[in-house]
Amino acid sequence: MNAPTIDTRKWMPYPPIGGAATTLYCLPHAGAGASTYLPWRKQLHPDIDVVPLQPPGREMRMRDEPFEHLTPLLDDLLAAMEGAWRAPFVLFGHSLGALIAYELARRLCAGAGPRPARLIVSGRRGPQHPSRLPWIRFASDEMLLDIVRMLGGTPAEVLADEQMRQSVLTLTRADLGVDQTYVYRPDPPLDIPITVLSGSADPHVNATELEQWNECGSAGVDIRMVPGGHFFPISHRDAALRHVRDCVVGSP
Repeated sequence: MNAPTIDTRKWMPYPPIGGAATTLYCLPHAGAGASTYLPWRKQLHPDIDVVPLQPPGREMRMRDEPFEHLTPLLDDLLAAMEGAWRAPFVLFGHSLGALIAYELARRLCAGAGPRPARLIVSGRRGPQHPSRLPWIRFASDEMLLDIVRMLGGTPAEVLADEQMRQSVLTLTRADLGVDQTYVYRPDPPLDIPITVLSGSADPHVNATELEQWNECGSAGVDIRMVPGGHFFPISHRDAALRHVRDCVVGSP
């Protein structure tokens, strides 16, 4: 592992703790940041070293312009993390983070860096499905705010503060751009194990859409249901982490 650069520290604000057999790199959902995974670091260590990745435009990177398209986001992440990946490692992402983690795994497995041992995607239908509401990022602030509230995952006190609320809306528009401009490419399936986690009461993902993940991997795709809705990793964290621990510790 090379000495971290400034760009590496931006993407990896919470570096590996050390002492674990496997590193778990985590990507946040739309509008969220790396701090979402701080409770995981305490709960999974020392079995797993949780390293949250921080896209620009949020938390400590608030002044950095957020990406609105996936390809430049991945280019920037891969450049910043060159030589910094700590193997063996697993990639995890929730919702939008799942899409980013999936395409990151494809790039790494194609030679852009070391291969992950496993991919875990959470709260996300198969990537073959286009966005249901491609117009959302162009909606008014009022409508977008209603949608953010409906989806959940953003603390009420954040949305009650005018400055913080505006920051959330700006970031959410950019993150929705990443999601809604994405075009699936039917490349050869990933030859690493894939675990799919989904909330049993998630209104945004149905069983048929989950099954589409089976087309994305040739080394086994394991679909698991977890109690809770779309944000089950927050509302039912213990249950979610039991599954994460099980498949990460058992990764090759």
